[in-house]
Amino acid sequence: MRSFFDKIFLRTNNLDYISENIKNLTKKTSSKKIFDAINSYSLDSEIRYVGGCIRKIINKEKVDDIDLATNLEPKKVCDALKKNNIKYFESGIEHGTVTAIEDGYRFEITSLRKDILTDGRHAKVEFSSDWKADALRRDFTINAIYSDKDGNLFDPFNGKNDLEQGIVTFIGEASQRIQEDYLRILRYLRFFSNYSKQPHKLDVIKALKTNIGGVSKLSKERLLDELRKLITINKLENLLTDKLSLEIILIIFPELKKIKNFLKLDKVKKDLLKEKDFILLISLIIIDDSDNADYFLYKYKISKKNHKRIKIIDNFYKEKINTKTFTKNNMDRVFYYHGKQAIIDILIFKIFKSKKIDDNLIELVAHYQSQEVPKMPISGDFLIKKYEVPAGKKLGEKLKLIEKKWVNNNFRISEQQVEDIAKN
Repeated sequence: MRSFFDKIFLRTNNLDYISENIKNLTKKTSSKKIFDAINSYSLDSEIRYVGGCIRKIINKEKVDDIDLATNLEPKKVCDALKKNNIKYFESGIEHGTVTAIEDGYRFEITSLRKDILTDGRHAKVEFSSDWKADALRRDFTINAIYSDKDGNLFDPFNGKNDLEQGIVTFIGEASQRIQEDYLRILRYLRFFSNYSKQPHKLDVIKALKTNIGGVSKLSKERLLDELRKLITINKLENLLTDKLSLEIILIIFPELKKIKNFLKLDKVKKDLLKEKDFILLISLIIIDDSDNADYFLYKYKISKKNHKRIKIIDNFYKEKINTKTFTKNNMDRVFYYHGKQAIIDILIFKIFKSKKIDDNLIELVAHYQSQEVPKMPISGDFLIKKYEVPAGKKLGEKLKLIEKKWVNNNFRISEQQVEDIAKN
């Protein structure tokens, strides 16, 4: 049961846009089904929105993830979901997190908890039914705002006011909170660049600098995940214009050698990069004339697909670049051999690095975005049936010669040219 104190002093019933947008979130997603499943499980069970989705609604941002907190222990959460035919998986059940999936939406449901033991990387937790205790273990006041499905806020540290005033404040003493999890150094910089309208507090500056060595304890996966959230075109400029943030970022990620190139971008470059993903943005920051990109890829676990994507750009710009490099014929060859993503990455990389905007390059980007990679018109089966070329090494060699001729002739080849290669 909700305590009398909880009801009277720690809840506010917002009748403004915050309340309405929380209600809309409940209506437009499958949240209501999750709420009903947990709230009906027992007399005392309760679930609330928490963290990012509430913060983004208050700040009038797009909500792209939904985190929930509940006073049920994880096994009971699973039981409640199962009884209501809601799919789920135990994404981090040892730390209290169950992920529910309903109508294409993912809901991270975390049981209320308190930290029993921390080592700067991980926390040993104890599940709780105390909402205030759960709030106390969170990092910043702006992340410790809860709401029921109808927009009634539970805001024990006045995070809503901090958010509206542009204040990023640790819950408790900054140095202690950082020592519990050193990733909070990067999280602080991210939230500061997003929301702060105030200068850094002196105690926070001291806490960040004195504890920065603890970042070495963190896994590379966690660091990379936080870097992904930091490196977006909307956040970079704010991050770079703050001297302390830039200093700390470069201590933690010395491979970000070209990050200052994102300072004071002109409108054309900003528009060009607006919808671009982390892999392209990080390529612009780590690729130089050295082996810096190779070191970054060795240090951090990037998927094979994205590893290849970065290396295509890196290798392209390691070759000699001249006036003929960016002709359409040459770019068509790159397009064919490496694909649409690669050609767009390579062209945007060139535009970004150039002092003067080349309209021809911008037109090429638009061109390739609307094109599909050409398909080689001649197959091995065709050569076997038409010209009786035997299967095996010889067939492969002839196909490569035909392909080369076709590509170099602007993706055209005559029947006679095919016959000459097949019969010789």
